[in-house]
Amino acid sequence: MPDHKGNDYALSMDHTKPEDYRFALLRQAEYSISVTKTAQLPADEGAEVAIAGRSNAGKSSVLNRLTERRSLARVSRTPGRTQAINYFTLDAQRRLVDLPGYGYAKVPEALRLSWGPLLERYLRARGSLRGLVIVMDIRHPLGPHDADLIAFGRECGRPVHVLLNKADKLSRGAGLQVLAQLRREALLAEVGLQLFSAQTGLGLADLHRQLAAWLGEKETPTSAGAESESQIGEKDSRSGQGGRDQIETARGPSARLE
Repeated sequence: MPDHKGNDYALSMDHTKPEDYRFALLRQAEYSISVTKTAQLPADEGAEVAIAGRSNAGKSSVLNRLTERRSLARVSRTPGRTQAINYFTLDAQRRLVDLPGYGYAKVPEALRLSWGPLLERYLRARGSLRGLVIVMDIRHPLGPHDADLIAFGRECGRPVHVLLNKADKLSRGAGLQVLAQLRREALLAEVGLQLFSAQTGLGLADLHRQLAAWLGEKETPTSAGAESESQIGEKDSRSGQGGRDQIETARGPSARLE
């Protein structure tokens, strides 16, 4: 069960700089319910964003950093502990959704099989789902399970945004090189993609802006002329573009998942 105590990330963060924009609603996240059956899902109204990723990609740490709460989602030393769809309410009409981690061999086979139908129905039919954030370890990006989920999300018409987490484990140049390589992947051609570090907060403002756009904030303040920290230097890796590169999140053409 997720632990929802404390708001201690906020104490050490400077929110006064424009480039450190925060979507304030995310700090209001509170654990609501854990779902293992479709019938248990909350009413399909308002707006929600789902977060998914391999069991060792740091998904829980990303959720904690995103909401500035150290233990909103419990960080386990054993990957694969998220074994339900966990809901966190932001207000009466908006939610964050923590999807079960995938790709961890020690999770019982019966449990893995039960996730499949639940997640498929959720991604296909959930009317309030505005976007899907997929967390990857930048050192091992775009594994088979990641690719399957991205393809299926696009088939279902869901905007997808990829976080290359643990970017602090690589040098700046190495991280940008991985980013450039992934942008050449056809599957990711129309998918949002950024560097991120749950440990240091790299790319946090970009992620906040994306969620603000999906969850319906009317106006998102930005820093005029300032480049996003997670994308500085990215324009050099893409030909024919000048100025600040924007994170791209779009409903791409369907990619079949058989």
